[in-house]
Amino acid sequence: MDNSRRKFIKQSAIASAGVYLGTMGMSAKSYSKIIGANDRVRIGVVGFSDRFRNSLFPSFLNHHKELNFEIVAVSDLWKLRREQGQGFLEQKLGNKVQAFRNNDELYTMKDLNGVFISTADFQHALLTIEAVKAGCDAYVEKPFAETMEDNRAALKAVRATDRIVQIGSQRRSGLNYKAAERFIKEGRFGNITMVELTWNVNQPGRWRRPELVAKCREEDTDWKRFLLNRPFEAWDPRKYLEYRLFWPYSSGLPGQWMSHQIDTVHWFTDLKHPRSVVANGGVYQWKDGRRNWDTMTAVFDYGPENDMSTGFQVTFNSRMHNGDEKPSEIYYSNGGELNLITNKVSPKGGLTEKAAAAMGMKANLLPEVNLTEKVERVAASANTGADALTSAHVRNWMECVRSRKQPNAPVEAGYNHSVANIMTTAASRSGSKATFDSKTQEVMVGGKVFKW
Repeated sequence: MDNSRRKFIKQSAIASAGVYLGTMGMSAKSYSKIIGANDRVRIGVVGFSDRFRNSLFPSFLNHHKELNFEIVAVSDLWKLRREQGQGFLEQKLGNKVQAFRNNDELYTMKDLNGVFISTADFQHALLTIEAVKAGCDAYVEKPFAETMEDNRAALKAVRATDRIVQIGSQRRSGLNYKAAERFIKEGRFGNITMVELTWNVNQPGRWRRPELVAKCREEDTDWKRFLLNRPFEAWDPRKYLEYRLFWPYSSGLPGQWMSHQIDTVHWFTDLKHPRSVVANGGVYQWKDGRRNWDTMTAVFDYGPENDMSTGFQVTFNSRMHNGDEKPSEIYYSNGGELNLITNKVSPKGGLTEKAAAAMGMKANLLPEVNLTEKVERVAASANTGADALTSAHVRNWMECVRSRKQPNAPVEAGYNHSVANIMTTAASRSGSKATFDSKTQEVMVGGKVFKW
């Protein structure tokens, strides 16, 4: 075959592929990212954080050889963390890992398939946009977004691609949580009437990093890039490293802990967001200059937007000055409770025969049911290693990167928990009830759009 004919056939094949991909909504760039069954999947790390080092990385190690994944790059704005990340990963993995000062440099890397994103809370949504636009799949830590502007933009960006995005809501990969979802959705629990969520700790150093703060210098970081779309503030190493204490870099308790627990409410009920939220709290113990509360209670009304005659209440309580760090999630119905501390359904608190007879009613008592034989404990700390839930969740993302199926916690899960978080922030910062306008996709307070 002469060269001109070979060239013609090759060009025709490329053109045909382009037409086919166009019908699939795929660009040539996204097509180049499709991973073959036997190809090694090349992953980058965006933010060499404690969460990545102590939880996501051990989880990755559990599965990377079997699924043929490797980590080839780390991007971190801080010189110290960037160098630590490169050295740590090369030592643990035995392969060369490139270090990049920022994501612009990272995404020039050839054949990068995906990234772990575990940075400051407010950056997650914006860095997800960067990742999918660069043609990369992403495992993104929660909270997904802290403002509706970022939340809407990230949802739109992900949906415009064929990228696999897993939100770090690891409960969705737990056998006990999956069993609870089935039990509720099969109608065996009855109508949910209330949900109590609690998460309490007593750790003065929680979210504080004084020794690390002392090492952090402005000349070793990129403060402007760190701020992204937040209002400019003068350099402050505490805000860089202890961002969870300072709005607008984090909502604190709602974004860190409530986002996990409120996600189960959405998942178990197929409701996307609360109808309304009120919240109260304050800084009652740790007077260390933080902006975000160390104690709060939020109360939610959930139910169909078009039927106010039905629904249920959710409460979220969290305190950082007294507690044993054992997150609690208890679902109630008229017949009893579903307790995700014990992973049991029981008739506790249900309508007894005696109480029912007084009103000419029948008793309503749930049976005793073990949701799972194997209890999977929630790892409350970010530094507990590869707990079963996180390991299963990371594996689910890795499998979906290969299969191109949607993961257990797709981008919509992150968008929805972020709506609840942002409503809580609006209620707590305004002192008024917050609602959500589904048409405009805006959080409302007093009939006006909440401006953070």
